[in-house]
Amino acid sequence: MEYETLLEKAYEKLPKIENHIDRFKIPIAETIVQGNQTIIKNFSDIAEILRREPSHILKFLTKELATPAGIDGKRAILQAKIPQKMIQQKLEAYVTDYVFCRECKRPDTKLMKEGRILFLKCEACGAKSSVKAIK
Repeated sequence: MEYETLLEKAYEKLPKIENHIDRFKIPIAETIVQGNQTIIKNFSDIAEILRREPSHILKFLTKELATPAGIDGKRAILQAKIPQKMIQQKLEAYVTDYVFCRECKRPDTKLMKEGRILFLKCEACGAKSSVKAIK
């Protein structure tokens, strides 16, 4: 058999690659303001979709939004009036920094701690890169 024929057969047997943009949507934060507090109603759903610990996401948001916050069941309560658009922008920044792989740009990653260093390990391409610790 010719090389080109073998190559075509091999390509036909490869699985079709799904575009990660089509299958992964950054969740929309559903917020309400009560007095001086902003409540993210679907916070646990967001954490589940992103496959991250709610405490890690909340720590990022409190640092970026410069406001104290806490988790109450499935909700996150921020101790300030914050527009939904700003929360959404910070959530998108979190996804860029702590969810998408630096190499293949897929969301199939997990956070791993080795010693004192936090790594983003991609389950799709195997890449491993360090990420900033949230202080």
